[in-house]
Amino acid sequence: MATRMRRRPARQARAALLPVLLTGALSLAACSGGGTSTTPAQSAGGTASKTLVMDASFTLKTADPGRNYEPTGLIIGKALYDTLLTFEGSDVTKPVPALAESYEQSSDGKTLTLKLRQGATFSDGSPVTADDVVFSLNRVRDLKGNPSFLLDGVKVAKTDDTTVALTSETPKPALPFILPNPALGILNSKVVKANGGAEDSSDKAEQYLNGASAGSGPYTLQSFNAQSQVVLTANPKYWGQKKPTYGKVVLRNVESATQKLNVQRGDSQVALDLSGDQIKTVSGSQQTTKTASANMVFLLANQDTAVSRTSSNPKIVEAVRKGIDYQGLLELAGEGSVQAPGVIPTMLLGALPPDQAVKRDVEGAKAAVAASGVSNPTLKLEYPSDLTLQGLSFQPFAERIQANLKEVGITVDLAPAPVATALENYRKGKEELGLWYWGPDYPDPTDYLVFLPGNTVGLRSGWKKGADKALEELGDKAAVTIGDDARKQLYTDIQTKLNATGPFVPLIQPSQNIVTAASVTGLAFHPVWTVDVAALGAK
Repeated sequence: MATRMRRRPARQARAALLPVLLTGALSLAACSGGGTSTTPAQSAGGTASKTLVMDASFTLKTADPGRNYEPTGLIIGKALYDTLLTFEGSDVTKPVPALAESYEQSSDGKTLTLKLRQGATFSDGSPVTADDVVFSLNRVRDLKGNPSFLLDGVKVAKTDDTTVALTSETPKPALPFILPNPALGILNSKVVKANGGAEDSSDKAEQYLNGASAGSGPYTLQSFNAQSQVVLTANPKYWGQKKPTYGKVVLRNVESATQKLNVQRGDSQVALDLSGDQIKTVSGSQQTTKTASANMVFLLANQDTAVSRTSSNPKIVEAVRKGIDYQGLLELAGEGSVQAPGVIPTMLLGALPPDQAVKRDVEGAKAAVAASGVSNPTLKLEYPSDLTLQGLSFQPFAERIQANLKEVGITVDLAPAPVATALENYRKGKEELGLWYWGPDYPDPTDYLVFLPGNTVGLRSGWKKGADKALEELGDKAAVTIGDDARKQLYTDIQTKLNATGPFVPLIQPSQNIVTAASVTGLAFHPVWTVDVAALGAK
């Protein structure tokens, strides 16, 4: 299943539902009207300010960036802790400076050198130093918490007072795209060490960091409750040029139906987790934002003959691919959703253009069934029964796939199961036909090499190393290639080949739906941190 779920079993469905941006599908429909979007408040610095109330379905465990990898936690981390690099708005195709004013990657991709910005300060007024950077990144890597994999094999060293170098034994072309993750926010090392912090598993600072923040971000932590509410206050010593509009941000844990009611009656200004059906009935003074998420829903056909001689038959896989009614699935998913042209989501470097997405070919599918040599093919389709993705259940999609494939001569037996049960079969590579989704750990195409033979998702489909040597060689080359143009071509080639002969059928990218009061401005989806609260403004 999706990225973060592979590291945290049975995580709430919304988890990987990290939203997106870019390429087109953004639809901002502002309506007129009042809406009580703000209330008077006083910022920590005494300047007249506003309070923003945001409702979300929490997926939250901690405010400690070294241990935080939940979607709600990343919203909070983005507000509290600046990172070395970031992304501009919703554009994840190019990292831009943040605490680092510049960066340079060596031609072999093994060294990333970052020059630190002068004048950046933590919320206590002390300067952000190279020592803080080394401590923070080493701590994330060696705590062995959920986000530690982001820096696997990466060494961090101070070159001088204003320069740090990240080195690895193998090329890491994705590293500039990984560093913007809020889990890699820079901590005030003196403060954290004074409160139990360490660069390894002996660290005891989590409790402190759940009660106070130690970052240089636009907000500080006022209070934290992982079950109910988190309150942020504007950092009066924020070093950045753009100061936050809202003096206080209250992020509340609210189920989606109540989120809708709250934003409609003015009790909140942002509702983050509405389904396509819920958003259809939102009207009046609210703004609705619908855009394709970075989550890619797909089918896998197991290639292990010990699991199934039917799903491992190349002609049956071809028939499944040609037999799906992709437009029908989009109608089920709702407005804002798009067909996934390949395994890489549409907003990432290396994504296939929409016109290269697979199209339904009923006659071609029937011909493939006939050529398979399998009489009356039957497949068991497994999927999670208690999981929703952006408000969508897997059940109607499974039923639609069943009906589509019946038209081309394939019988599909539906086998829903609780996510914990379904995940076990999926991870062990025991499913004959599986319906799952994948969301990015970081917005770089290297995260999708897991679909190749012998890699994580490849093995879950029974696709062992050596099954497609030409494709594997392309993947090996893509993993170490530096330069956007060269990488884009390699990932295009990989997905084109996957779409032709691989065991995966990319289906859709569901829409992420957010409702805001008419007074809120500056909302932009982001596939890593959902929403940058410091970028939100007010009319």
